[in-house]
Amino acid sequence: MQWDLGIDGLLYLAAMSLAFGVLAALLVGKGAAYRLWAGAITTTACFGIGLFVSEVLFGWATEEELQPNIDGLSRDEALLSSVVTTVIVVLVMRYLGRRSKSEASHVDWHVGRHHHA
Repeated sequence: MQWDLGIDGLLYLAAMSLAFGVLAALLVGKGAAYRLWAGAITTTACFGIGLFVSEVLFGWATEEELQPNIDGLSRDEALLSSVVTTVIVVLVMRYLGRRSKSEASHVDWHVGRHHHA
């Protein structure tokens, strides 16, 4: 396998991943720390998966077969994988946030109370 992704393609993928990270941070809700985690996870995942999709899954295709191609980056394929990745991360984080909130509200209120016989 030959990697033909140039610096412009890497920068484009990084910028696209960062944009999806910001979008995820806006969509997950909750506090600032939770939003930062969502943004970081989404940005990293989009970059890694976009690189995998562009260079491994579609690395065999020529520049003529995959349009648009930005310095070796299969843009449409990386964009589609980033959309799917962002949706998955946002849904999982919203589910986990909702789940942890409901578990916190079901804490046994008897804790700390002493019953004397």
